[in-house]
Amino acid sequence: MTAEVRKPAMVVGIDDSEHSFYALQWTLRRFFSTAGSPFQLVVVHSKPSLTSVVGLAGPGAADVLPFVDSDLKKIALLTIERAKDLCSAFAVGDIQYEILEGDPRNALCEAVEKHQAEILVVGSHGYGAIKRAVLGSVSDHCAHHAQCTVMIVKKPKPNN
Repeated sequence: MTAEVRKPAMVVGIDDSEHSFYALQWTLRRFFSTAGSPFQLVVVHSKPSLTSVVGLAGPGAADVLPFVDSDLKKIALLTIERAKDLCSAFAVGDIQYEILEGDPRNALCEAVEKHQAEILVVGSHGYGAIKRAVLGSVSDHCAHHAQCTVMIVKKPKPNN
């Protein structure tokens, strides 16, 4: 009786930006361009929670919430569909797609723990120090808090 050896997981965090899809494509080219990749691929999209998008103060907020929630779900599904389309062009044998809810910084770190990932891949939006300080950098947070190696993939700047 032989036990099936589980491949180590590689988690790729995506949102609906070109930067994250560049990171996914970069990862697919480097690690999944031939059959027999040493990794199981887990593609994770973090859908913002409704309360993080809409302030619950003010009259009429309850009327807007179902529409905002519906839009967030549509964006999440479209993002995963786009990732599936991209992945279908590569020889990825073992792949999972997940939509998690919440702050992407925490969601990605939780996905790493859940899958016992060896590598987390995230794209870089290329924000400067001020924007990173105001918006909070997902890649910075993950680099400091994820319990695995974190690969931050930067999209090359176009040559002018």
